[in-house]
Amino acid sequence: MLRECKVHGYFRGESCPICGDKGRFLMNEQELEQIGRTMAGALRHFPEKFGLEMDPQGFVSLRDFIDALRTHQRRYHWVRPHHLIAIIETDPKGRYQVSNDLIRATYGHTIDLDLKLPTDNTPDKLFYPTTPEEADIILETGLKPSDRKLVHLSKTYKDAFAAGSVRTDSPVILEVDARKAVQDGLRIQKAGRTVYLAEKVPADYLKRATEEPGEEGDGTASG
Repeated sequence: MLRECKVHGYFRGESCPICGDKGRFLMNEQELEQIGRTMAGALRHFPEKFGLEMDPQGFVSLRDFIDALRTHQRRYHWVRPHHLIAIIETDPKGRYQVSNDLIRATYGHTIDLDLKLPTDNTPDKLFYPTTPEEADIILETGLKPSDRKLVHLSKTYKDAFAAGSVRTDSPVILEVDARKAVQDGLRIQKAGRTVYLAEKVPADYLKRATEEPGEEGDGTASG
């Protein structure tokens, strides 16, 4: 459930996590999920399906998106800009960004963009989940994009394990020597709260990760 506290702003849940106030109702779980899916499709994969004009960094007009949403899903005729801003600001994975009157997805794209995301303060190590069948191949040939335009790396072992668990019951976690890769000129961009992007990661910077105590299976997926 999406609500708004007069004092502490937008939040997800039954009451404000800071003061406990129930706040103002904005939308229920079903509406939040369905609008979120539409945002993902339009901002990551097929803006043209919604008649949206996207700039090279992936931004579209917030009001144009709302107009498109109302046109394609008329039951959401009540949606206003603050509803979308509330979804973006409370997204636990930081998948979206709002800037003035523009919105975009920060990762997960299948279309060519120059996102121009931050490249500073990259952690020394990043992580990537894969299947037992694919691990040895990746360690030999390196990481390259598959169903997305960029390689998606996780901030922690925990994040990578959770993301990998979506695909397989027993994900193998690879460790990326991000510090060395950046020193050697590899561009790594920070996308969501736990996601980093790279065009590729050569095998020289990869190895099997050592499981970190207490982290297996904990946390939320980073995809």
